[in-house]
Amino acid sequence: MTSKPAAKPARPYFSSGPCAKPPGWAPEKLNTESLGRSHRAKIGKSRLQYCIDLMREVLQLPDTHRIGIVPGSDTGAFEMAMWTMLGARGVTALAWESFGEGWVTDAVKQLKLEPKVHRADYGQLPDLDKVDWADDVLFTWNGTTSGVRVPDGEWIPDDREGLSFADATSAVFAYDIPWNKIDVATFSWQKVLGGEGAHGVLILGPRAVQRLEEYTPAWPLPKVFRLMSKGALAEGVFKGETINTPSMLAVEDAIFALEWAKELGGLSGLQARSNANAHALDKIVAERAWLSHLAADSGIRSKTSVCLSVEGADADFIKKFAGLLEAEGAAYDIAGYRDAPPGLRIWCGATVDTADIEALGPWLDWAFETLNS
Repeated sequence: MTSKPAAKPARPYFSSGPCAKPPGWAPEKLNTESLGRSHRAKIGKSRLQYCIDLMREVLQLPDTHRIGIVPGSDTGAFEMAMWTMLGARGVTALAWESFGEGWVTDAVKQLKLEPKVHRADYGQLPDLDKVDWADDVLFTWNGTTSGVRVPDGEWIPDDREGLSFADATSAVFAYDIPWNKIDVATFSWQKVLGGEGAHGVLILGPRAVQRLEEYTPAWPLPKVFRLMSKGALAEGVFKGETINTPSMLAVEDAIFALEWAKELGGLSGLQARSNANAHALDKIVAERAWLSHLAADSGIRSKTSVCLSVEGADADFIKKFAGLLEAEGAAYDIAGYRDAPPGLRIWCGATVDTADIEALGPWLDWAFETLNS
């Protein structure tokens, strides 16, 4: 039997959300000037605007697109977009993992729409060539719970009639997003940046703004979803005037992560770290016959939320496997998502250090052999 490895990952945080804090993070390093103050005071609005400006800079987002901080994490941001813009034309929804399936449920059961649905099993991607772009199209750029991503933006036509709605959480800051192809994008700081949850980010391109200005949905909108005021876009939302009260502590935490990203060289620096982590995990998988990628096709395999299959494992085995590593302080939160096939999910985003991915390999061997001995 394999003996217990001598060295552990220095930071054994492999959760896919909230993911690991940036290296060097500590609570005392956060700016606290805005804490205890109104978010509508000059200091509050200036820090919210600064956070928006940093996101724009690091994402290399063009001036054509607006950025707003909204309630409810990525889920709230995406549902805000659905509730305010869908219904003007047909809807197509792509689902190859749990969150994409959630948007299908919202469209059918809550909004009472009749979307065309293109599904694929976990580990696979629907045929993107079959998407009807006369419709508004809902999709996840990177399926966090399946480890499957779209290969690029080439399948999205420049002359599309409908709007593209990209749930881009666990994708932004890790991939090149062709913003001219994206009308609506959403994400949360808790993914990729290592920020806190509860706040979402909504990005609107000019065609999405036009939809908001020209179309009023048939259903009532709760206050936290309302992006229009007196017949015009509520521009304040995209200038740090949030719809409801944000946590300024979470905002300062996001600012810390974004400033760290800038020091790395911005988007390219973040991508380099994520790519190195994914490569290190690929090497671990390649060296073990009992371990494999859920997404067999490397062209659609996530570089952030990497999902793995363990030979002969059921849900109980995976629970014990993850529990062993957590008890040893060698890896936290690596069990796959509850709706996914039993397996492991290891976060390889930029806030993880490659050395910790490399140190994880022997511990995976130890847990596997311990449970099979």
